[in-house]
Amino acid sequence: MILLVPIEFPSAEELGRLRRLLADRFRSLVQISSLALDPLPFLDPKRRQYYSSAILEALARERPASAAKVLAVTRLDLFIPILTFVFGEAQLSGPCAVVSSFRLDNSYYGLPPDRDLMEQRLFKEAVHELGHTSGLLHCRHPECVMHTSTYVEEIDLKASEFCPNCQKLLAESPKPSPD
Repeated sequence: MILLVPIEFPSAEELGRLRRLLADRFRSLVQISSLALDPLPFLDPKRRQYYSSAILEALARERPASAAKVLAVTRLDLFIPILTFVFGEAQLSGPCAVVSSFRLDNSYYGLPPDRDLMEQRLFKEAVHELGHTSGLLHCRHPECVMHTSTYVEEIDLKASEFCPNCQKLLAESPKPSPD
């Protein structure tokens, strides 16, 4: 089961659509959690951003035994110390990941809002980070969802699916069992 944990993500409608898309993509039960994580401990006041690795640690501590994977979904601006920002982060071959819609929204770039495009981007990033939790690394195939994305335009260029090689690796990866 994949557990979605909203953190400062106010749209139940968007979260519901993401839940349905992920359930279909991973052929897995996906539930929305009522777990409430306070984002304040993850805030770096100087950067005015939230440390995604600390969010992952908190998710790992709070993960229910029934959840094989936990994906936090937020509108907060995320970072890791060596990068200006990240769209998301995951524990490689681990149970937890986080994605942010903050820089996926056209309005961040001064463009007219496009809800459908933002939701497509969020879905791709969610699939990408969940791929990392299953042990997948970045892929060289530019259309594979596991291709690295430094800029939002790169997310737009890739598909939401795994390439044949990543599909094969995903099928061969050990399936997690809840603790």
